[in-house]
Amino acid sequence: MRRKMGIAMLFAPLMMWAQANQTVQTVAFDQYFEDKTLRIDYTFSGDVTQQDIYVDKLNVIPRWYGKRHHLAEVPVEGNGQIIVRDHRTQQVIYKNSFSTLFQEWLSYDEAKQIRKSFENVFLVPMPKDSADITVNLMNNRREVMTTLTHQVVPTDILIRHIGERHITPYETLQQAADTNRCIHIAYIAEGYQEQEMPTFLEDAHAAMDALFAHEPFKSMRNRFQITAVKAPSKESGTSEPAKGIWKNTALHSHFDTFYSDRYLTTLNLKELHDWLAGTPYEHIIVLVNTDKYGGGGILNSYNLSMTHHEQFRPVVVHEFGHSFAGLGDEYAYENEAIPMYPHDVEPWEPNLTTLKDFHGKWEDMIDKKTPVPTPATKKNEKKVGVYEGAGYSLNGVYRGMQDCRMRTNQNPEFCQVCLRALTRLIEFYTED
Repeated sequence: MRRKMGIAMLFAPLMMWAQANQTVQTVAFDQYFEDKTLRIDYTFSGDVTQQDIYVDKLNVIPRWYGKRHHLAEVPVEGNGQIIVRDHRTQQVIYKNSFSTLFQEWLSYDEAKQIRKSFENVFLVPMPKDSADITVNLMNNRREVMTTLTHQVVPTDILIRHIGERHITPYETLQQAADTNRCIHIAYIAEGYQEQEMPTFLEDAHAAMDALFAHEPFKSMRNRFQITAVKAPSKESGTSEPAKGIWKNTALHSHFDTFYSDRYLTTLNLKELHDWLAGTPYEHIIVLVNTDKYGGGGILNSYNLSMTHHEQFRPVVVHEFGHSFAGLGDEYAYENEAIPMYPHDVEPWEPNLTTLKDFHGKWEDMIDKKTPVPTPATKKNEKKVGVYEGAGYSLNGVYRGMQDCRMRTNQNPEFCQVCLRALTRLIEFYTED
């Protein structure tokens, strides 16, 4: 599915990523955090010339379901980061990366003509003492284009308490071996009426089975806790603006995002997290009750997929590659090259390269006799190399193998490059 994150190019950098990346110190969860979640609602607004970040609301939720180790590290850089510092010492005590629809929108011509705002929601563990929270948004040159730092005082009486009652009904589909060292995934219903929840549960099981049919998820299945959250909609389906169809659904999702027919998203992230409040979740997969082809995946935000199209299973797994691991799309458009990746900047995505700084990616997986770049063969042999055509561009951006789940729906598995990236990510979340 098309996923154009953080392509805005017209900004003077505030700092380079390398300058912002500090030496990582080991952080003990119990020293700095309670077993609660601080949910921060933000508004990102602006246009191509200026962007702004505003704090909308602070919320506290019982229990924390994110990582408890590697707290001050991120496994992938992302198009943005949220950083929590102890207010007194300024030590980084938590960090996570993300991508946003706002940054993607900045790449479209509309962002040259009008200013818009987008909701964004981030989850961090609840600090025991006052903390300074910084949000950085990067452009596609891996430069910070706008930033905001604000202080959170845990005793603030205006921090809203949510998720303590009136919790959306949910069912546990899979129990992890260790619920304190696992990855929590919540499937949430979109466009399913109350009487259609049995169908939603069937679709959630199908999505789960599709995920665990793929390595490395299959071999590491006991590290995942899976729930299905039964958010009811007043109408079935989803909105299709191009057809003049608007539905009243739980998340108000719709096709035609940014006028792209297949791009199915929701812009209502506060509603999404309101439905999930009090349920065990971190990574979100929205299942949409429609037979029209479409979906989308945004790093550490959500994965959204149709459920009743024949390509549902490969699409929901592909989009999870985006939302969970930050894997880039490995396909290219024949008639529409999208300049998401400048050829003089190395992409942060672990499965893409411009060969600007290939060291540390998958060069150790390439046979010494294999030329770089690697010519494609008609046999589509499964050999790791550096194949041109990826990241929506026919030239200048490269992938690791000729085919992959991140390239086509027809390929039945993740390539060896993506497989290793996914394995490392699962280990990052579940091991010391």
